[in-house]
Amino acid sequence: MAALIKALAKSIGPKLAIGLALGGGAWAAMHVLERPADRAAAAASDPQVETAAAPVSAPASTSAPAPASAAPAKPAERRSDQPMAIDPRALTVKRVLAIDGPFRHGDYVWDEKGAPASGPVIITIDLKAETLSVFRAGYEIGAAVILYGATDKPSPLGAFPITQKDADHVSNLYDAPMPYAQRLTSDGVFIHGSDVEYGRGTHGCIGVPTAFAKKLFGVTKLGDIVVITNGKMLNVGKAQVGA
Repeated sequence: MAALIKALAKSIGPKLAIGLALGGGAWAAMHVLERPADRAAAAASDPQVETAAAPVSAPASTSAPAPASAAPAKPAERRSDQPMAIDPRALTVKRVLAIDGPFRHGDYVWDEKGAPASGPVIITIDLKAETLSVFRAGYEIGAAVILYGATDKPSPLGAFPITQKDADHVSNLYDAPMPYAQRLTSDGVFIHGSDVEYGRGTHGCIGVPTAFAKKLFGVTKLGDIVVITNGKMLNVGKAQVGA
């Protein structure tokens, strides 16, 4: 999939911003990631998805509806080179968290106060800013500094649905624990709990602090979208900052 989002002004804090509700972005400086609390001065340009068209609705079925008890269909798995399209009409930011001071490896915040108790969840990841954000119904409820894929095992770019959740997953390739794992690709890319330390990397997965991974695991469901970019940002100029 082509690049997802226009870059925002450098004045906004270090967050990926794409998806149902997204934050700003900043460059990592050494092992400290600066994240100003006030990002209201972000650029006023509208967010865009460069190539992804809105999904076409399927025609109404003439067959009988499925029973209410029927389980939802499992989302189709995608390889790292098969990202999905994003509907640009869904890219709306309503609130970003106010986080004072620098964001260091191992740091995270989680604050659901003032956010809707239910609604679509989208996770956004900016490899350049080394941050992950989680949004519910347009409200940011969590953010963390991440680990990502090393040069020989890069993390994929694009949008991917969560297709598997396993709180006690163990890698069958590296025999390593991956707590609160959430699968993004059929070729083994997950978000999972890690010891997030400066200078470390992964084999393509997105590592977050394990305590944060547990909270994230608790608010997602199969089919929720994770969007990974490398510095592509979305306007948050009209988003509320804080509760």
